[in-house]
Amino acid sequence: MAKLNSIGLDIQKSKVLAEKLNELLADYSIFYQNVRGYHWNIKGDKFFELHDKFQELYEDLFIKIDEVAERIRTLGHTPNHKFSIYQKEAKIKESSEVADGIQDMKDTLESFKIIIILQREILDLSADAEDEGTNALMSDYISEQEKLVWMYSAYLK
Repeated sequence: MAKLNSIGLDIQKSKVLAEKLNELLADYSIFYQNVRGYHWNIKGDKFFELHDKFQELYEDLFIKIDEVAERIRTLGHTPNHKFSIYQKEAKIKESSEVADGIQDMKDTLESFKIIIILQREILDLSADAEDEGTNALMSDYISEQEKLVWMYSAYLK
């Protein structure tokens, strides 16, 4: 019989999940800071609409960062908290140009693509581990973000 953690999940599978969730935490953290930069520095005729949209997005990302970190703790592991680690592990990179709304939106869509792909990988791992908590979290995030990708893509057309 497999060794189980405090919530009844296989210890080794939980470790793998926590590692992947830490990757997601890194991507979310860099994405969050990028979006804060877009919000603070946006210029031009789309200022008012994009300024508000970027604020909505970074507030949502802030919540997700906390939920992912708490899920890692629930699995019995430690969430990374250092930006030096995030910068090494994240597939999303820091944005250098943050005042061009169209480019910011394109960068946002690329960040969502990276995150959704990783979340689908975590969803598969959590299903294999019979981890309904992580599974539900990823499923909710994916469906919500797919809708945002559609809306932001429509905005760019």
